[in-house]
Amino acid sequence: MALTIKFLTSIRGFLKTRNGDGLRDWLMVEPPLPQEYLNLATELKDGYRNTNAIEKLVESCLPEEDNVAEDQGTAWPGFVSFMKDYFEYWRDVDFDDLLGAHQLLMALTNSCTTALNNPTYGTIMLKTSISLCASLSKLSMTLNKRPDLTKRLSTVDTGEEDQGSIVGTTAEVIQKIFTTCLTDRSSQRFAKPEGKKVGVYIFANVTLKLLFACRKTHLAKQLFTNITAKSPPLSFYPAAQRVTYLYYLGRFHFINNHFSRAAQCLQEAYYQTPPSFQKHRRLILTYLIPSNMLVGRLPSKTLLQRPEAQHMAPIFDQFAQAIRTGNYLVYQHALEVHEEWLFNKGLLLTLTYRLRPLLWRSLSRRTFLLTYVAPTEADSRKAATLELSSLLTTCKYVQKRLEGYLPAPPKGKQSHMNNSMLFRAVSNSASSSSGTGESTLVPPPGGPKLLRPNEGLICGNMPVTAEHVESMVASLCAQGLLHGFLAHSQGRFAIMGAKQKGSAVAAGWPNVAEVLAQEEENVPGWVKDP
Repeated sequence: MALTIKFLTSIRGFLKTRNGDGLRDWLMVEPPLPQEYLNLATELKDGYRNTNAIEKLVESCLPEEDNVAEDQGTAWPGFVSFMKDYFEYWRDVDFDDLLGAHQLLMALTNSCTTALNNPTYGTIMLKTSISLCASLSKLSMTLNKRPDLTKRLSTVDTGEEDQGSIVGTTAEVIQKIFTTCLTDRSSQRFAKPEGKKVGVYIFANVTLKLLFACRKTHLAKQLFTNITAKSPPLSFYPAAQRVTYLYYLGRFHFINNHFSRAAQCLQEAYYQTPPSFQKHRRLILTYLIPSNMLVGRLPSKTLLQRPEAQHMAPIFDQFAQAIRTGNYLVYQHALEVHEEWLFNKGLLLTLTYRLRPLLWRSLSRRTFLLTYVAPTEADSRKAATLELSSLLTTCKYVQKRLEGYLPAPPKGKQSHMNNSMLFRAVSNSASSSSGTGESTLVPPPGGPKLLRPNEGLICGNMPVTAEHVESMVASLCAQGLLHGFLAHSQGRFAIMGAKQKGSAVAAGWPNVAEVLAQEEENVPGWVKDP
């Protein structure tokens, strides 16, 4: 008996017993392979060059039977078409030609989608669909790293600037299978998933992996919308699927500047990942730590000492130090030294601009601590205030330090200076770049450093003005990061609620995490138990 007929006879047996696992194991598509598959390919090349011959062979070996028992199955038109494409795949595939193999595997996966759609027997194809999508995804990711091959691939002009890539096209194909599983009606939505619904998060994760790889994360919005509307709760699915999905959902919200949502997803993914999975926990922490920083929760020393965090500890420790103290020098140094790593992780632009309000808040707080003089008993009813002119002085000093100015060497012995004396020293430095004061700033030998727009306090080398300072304080008040009001005519920021809080600092500079913390909300894309 010919090998092709033996092969199809075995396939018919799997259909009859509805053995999805056996069908998946039989329908292999990638090396390493048993010798029988190579012999099958040779037989197809020699005797079935004509597509019609393959079609007739498959139809004769896989007839659609009537009066099938309830617990048994049979072939259906979509499956017959799939097997025809499967034989054509083995007849034509050349694993040394990655592009050709990808196109054949793409066609086979599309055919599998059609077979999976059958309402009666389609579930038999679920395991095979998972296997094919895994192979197609792996091959697509390989080609994504081979521009020498993909540049030869002719793309169809869609009339848009953005033409489909190999990875993007693969994601579209797999997303169709995801949709088929999501819309399956074999089980109630909030009941334990059965039938095709078992594969919802498997295909969602593969699709998300591809969309992130080709940097088309905006296309994931529809996928998350569909899951929110129709998916069973995530808790019904295995831990590996839950963690992977929450990781991508967290990154999606991070990219879209919903940092509180991102932190919730990534925190849960981190909790559900066993400590032994160091690589996975490290990947999650790469985005969890900055998500938390952006909502006012800085990483602790204990967290940064964990094995999975040690390689990124020097990076995030510098950012945390800069945020705590309002130190723009440490902040800019961290961005400059780790620029390549931050860029590769997709963190550079976000940390460059989104952390600035927290730095301004800390800088204003330090200025208040340096300049504030507690009122006398007669003036005890007056509100504590921050002089905006003092904050302007501090900002001018910081701007000059960013431009490369350095404090002049001290003359003689330096005695301990209290806050007022220290601030006068800073004032002398900020008001002049030359003179006789002990704290005068000395310009760098080649002149002030030419700053990029993101490296200055405002924008590059732009001088800081009173209008900039007042605008920033007003913005911090509007965001809730400062608690008080601007007295424009007096040039002051007045703090509210100092007596209730017990101190002007606690009242005027509330805890950032508490300010930015939102009420417990349903994170879009995360379906929880009802």
